[in-house]
Amino acid sequence: MSQVRPEGRIASVEFTGTRTELFVLLFRGYLLLLPTLGIYRFWLTTWKRRFYWHHTVIDGDPLEYTGKALQLLIGFLFALAFFLPIYIAFFFLSTQSAEIALIGYAVVATVFWFMIGYAIYRARDFRLSRTLWRGIRFNQHGSAWAYALRRFLWSIAMVLTLGLLYPAMMSSLWRYRYTHTWYGDRQFRWTGSWKTMAGPYYRNYLVMLVAVVGAVVMAGASGSVVVDGILIPSPQATLACAAAAIVVTLGWFYFRAREATRMFSEVWIGDSRATVTVRARALFGQHVLYVLSLAGVTAVLLVLSLILFQGTLTAQSFAVDLGQLAQSSWLAVLGLILGYLFVLGTFGLLGEVFIGYGFWMLVARGATVSNPDSLHSVRATDEDHSLAGEGLADALNVGAY
Repeated sequence: MSQVRPEGRIASVEFTGTRTELFVLLFRGYLLLLPTLGIYRFWLTTWKRRFYWHHTVIDGDPLEYTGKALQLLIGFLFALAFFLPIYIAFFFLSTQSAEIALIGYAVVATVFWFMIGYAIYRARDFRLSRTLWRGIRFNQHGSAWAYALRRFLWSIAMVLTLGLLYPAMMSSLWRYRYTHTWYGDRQFRWTGSWKTMAGPYYRNYLVMLVAVVGAVVMAGASGSVVVDGILIPSPQATLACAAAAIVVTLGWFYFRAREATRMFSEVWIGDSRATVTVRARALFGQHVLYVLSLAGVTAVLLVLSLILFQGTLTAQSFAVDLGQLAQSSWLAVLGLILGYLFVLGTFGLLGEVFIGYGFWMLVARGATVSNPDSLHSVRATDEDHSLAGEGLADALNVGAY
């Protein structure tokens, strides 16, 4: 669908996928992760991306993802070569004095933080090079090392300024990414500046700061009370902390929605421009659904446990020493491991179904593209076969969708 305005034709963006489809896809994939020792996650990631790409329809034509699971697996295996010296370094540091070990761990953590920027850029390069629209491939140039250094230096400046440079940092990183992004032979550009996010960010920063400082002052002034010999915060302190937590939470949703709206709306491809609107209340609603789904799963598990044990569970049974349980039987150990994996998998699956899906859906359905006809003259370019999966991004768990 599209409409005509004085400034040109406006094309709509649709997202046709449903949560049910995604849930079935993910549920099947999560079931196969255990017997394949986690290797199936590369196939799960591939199928998930095909779901998102195929159901995102821009001006009547869907995106297409051509990446293969084997490419992700090979890239991950290459990334293991990076971790081998890291593991050797950790082993060496564990044999040294506390002072040397502390310095060494700090150096390793710094290297990891720097490499995360490199991994993010390379992963985005891979996803774009495997993404097509109307048969024309996207691509990304630029240097992952340069991006990593830029991100690393900005993060240091962020810490030193207590986060006040966030709008400048984000505008710098967005401009670098989109300046080096291409659709066929047509270059992207990002026309925003630090002012794009300055208003929402600093308003939210100030409100959160006042809320937190106010809660601390109130808690200090009201003191604590003793109940049955136990020192607990006073009702006034508890209320102040709860109010601050609500303000911070709502502020985060407000800022996240404004960030997506303003930043994406400064993206151009030649003479064609994206416009995105994401509502804070809609984003908040996706997280509410996630919390409700977790509460529902927890309630179901508790009911099943009560039925299974026929009401014999007591508070004492939950306090069983895990060390004794581990020594009692390997089946008990296996049960603990499977239970942990089940809980972890449930959190991950529901997070993707409600939070991941929700954010993609809100951005896609809130987007339009002005002057899309200018993209008819774009010429296709060849696929970049030099990229071997996402490598470090997958190993460091900083990939996207």
